[in-house]
Order: sequence, then structure tokens, then C-alpha cells
Amino acid sequence: MDTEIDTDLDAPAQASNDKSAPDDRATEGPLDELEANPVRPYVDLGGIKILPRDGLHLRLEIEEGSKRVVAIGLDYAGSTLQVQPFAAPRSTGLWHEIRDQIRDQIGKQGGTTTLREGPFGPELLAEIPVAAGQGQGGVTRLARFVGVDGPRWFLRGVIAGEGAVNPEAAAQIEDLFRSIVVVRGATPMPPRDLIPLRMPASSTPTPEANPA
Repeated sequence: MDTEIDTDLDAPAQASNDKSAPDDRATEGPLDELEANPVRPYVDLGGIKILPRDGLHLRLEIEEGSKRVVAIGLDYAGSTLQVQPFAAPRSTGLWHEIRDQIRDQIGKQGGTTTLREGPFGPELLAEIPVAAGQGQGGVTRLARFVGVDGPRWFLRGVIAGEGAVNPEAAAQIEDLFRSIVVVRGATPMPPRDLIPLRMPASSTPTPEANPA
């Protein structure tokens, strides 16, 4: 007599420490320093390198107390992209856990988030309240939070402007995010520590510096 066996084939829940990155990350980016073409004319910002392109405007976000660079802002094609590189474990990722923390923070601010699949993997589309004042009460802004786990680093991006709502502009700012090179370095660092960023060399046009 044949016996029929029912088997539950539901996929297991994604572990919070799994790496999250596009399958082609190592060739299409964001790249690790060891994966990048060393002869390309990158702008060296310490923890990341940026490939110049027409219409790209670079901003440094500086912490007032310490005067250290804490983020890089990129204005391009009607969009803004804020990027931060962090140290990460070699074999596990940070994005799944950090994404949950971002959702909690935005919720506490009175905003909403939607988890969706994007070109880099899971991303958050957030509707964030604008600070009250000057008749802006009740106004919100849209932002996309994206993240990629690389070898011993994690790169976070926040996309706003046209890249959060317009598919054509989104493709342009996503290509910019892909072109970033992360320089982890050999110095031991605890996971989640910001990989040090710095002003570019004096031979490079000085970007605008904004207090964080």
C-alpha cells in the first residue's frame, strides 16, 4: 500500500545575521577595495572611494563636537544619497538587524515604513515626518534605506528626492551606489563602528562640509 506523506516546504525564516547583498556584488558593486580597478580615478574619502561623474556634487557631513566626518552626501540626477561604511564580521551580516532598528526609530518619530525587495535586496521605503514649523506641520518626506553586506564591512545608503519616487532617477542613483568602493583596511574594529572617513586630498576639488 502506498503511503502519502505531506511535507511542509515553506522556506525557513531568514536569519538576522545572514549577509544581504546582490548576487553580482563582487563584480557590479558596491565593491571592496580588493575588487576595484586600481587605475580608475577615484576620489579617496578614507573609508570609501567615489568615482567622479558629470553632475555629481559631494558633501561631507561633519559631527559638530568631534569635527569628524560621519557621512558622505552625494547629490546627483535630482536625488540625494547619503552613505556610511561600517565595520562588520567576516562571515555574518548587519543589514537585517539594522533594518529592524531603523523601522523602530522611524516609528517612534511618527513615520511609517514599508519593507520591499529592491535592486540590492531588502530595503525600506520610509515616510518620515518633516519637523514642524513654518507651516510644515503634517508634511512628510519619502526616503529609501538600502544596505549591502560586504567582506568585513556594511554599506548603508539613504536615497531621497527623485530617486525615491521616480524609476528613471532611481536607476541613476542606484548605479552611483553600485560604483562606490569600500576601504575596510586591516585595523581591527568592533562591528558597527564607522569606518573612518576623511576629506579628499588637496588636489581634489574641496567638497561642501555640512554639520551633522
